Amino acid sequence: MKERRPIPQAEADGLIEGRNAVTEALRAGTPIDKIFLARGETDATLGHIAAAARDKGIVVVECDRRKLDFMSRTHSHQGVIAQAAVREYASVDDILNAAREKGEPPLIVVCDELSDPHNLGAVIRTAECAGAHGVIIPKRRSAGLTAVVAKTSAGAVSHIPVARVPNLPALLKELKDEGVWVFGTAADGDRLLYDADLKGPAAIVIGSEGDGMGRLVAETCDFKVRIPMKGKLNSLNASAAAAILLYEAVRQRMG
Repeated sequence: MKERRPIPQAEADGLIEGRNAVTEALRAGTPIDKIFLARGETDATLGHIAAAARDKGIVVVECDRRKLDFMSRTHSHQGVIAQAAVREYASVDDILNAAREKGEPPLIVVCDELSDPHNLGAVIRTAECAGAHGVIIPKRRSAGLTAVVAKTSAGAVSHIPVARVPNLPALLKELKDEGVWVFGTAADGDRLLYDADLKGPAAIVIGSEGDGMGRLVAETCDFKVRIPMKGKLNSLNASAAAAILLYEAVRQRMG
């Protein structure tokens, strides 16, 4: 009887390194968030890895070999490192169905390019605690469901669906077609968050750490709301802003 090869397991930080290990992880269906390939490599094996990953919808990032050297824990990455996801991504339909099953108007958090995994983990934790039905992130220029995100979320990634989409403006239009109102957070918002009606179907968009919402995302929102700032600073951490918006929604829905 032929002995079965063990499925490659990610290390504690979620990294799978080396050509054979990454190839086997793809073959075994291991949830993978991103694959990092050395830029300029012409090796056929790396080409096969990139093609197989793209066929599965996995983001492939070409980067300088020095970045791979910095990321590597084994110091033998062979030009490729996969970043494993701690769980499978949900679909947007899964999130909407979760609201239907509870008989509640959808409450969804949309993260516009949060690149800091600690911020994303904190947002997921708050969303779960507030009873949100799901979190949506973009495929690119965003942290994914990595081990760091899972740890920062205090286990919330196991209890709330997280979907990943290729195009946030298109996703927001789909949500609007489903009857969901889209509320973007912005310092120049046209209304205070306390004047926003969050009792009905709502998607709350949280902008990136540095630039806030992208232009196309902001233009797609139904409303742009602002958090009153009484101090000398004019912005909050993304996860803190998410918490304020979510718990205003909780307060309104409890009334």
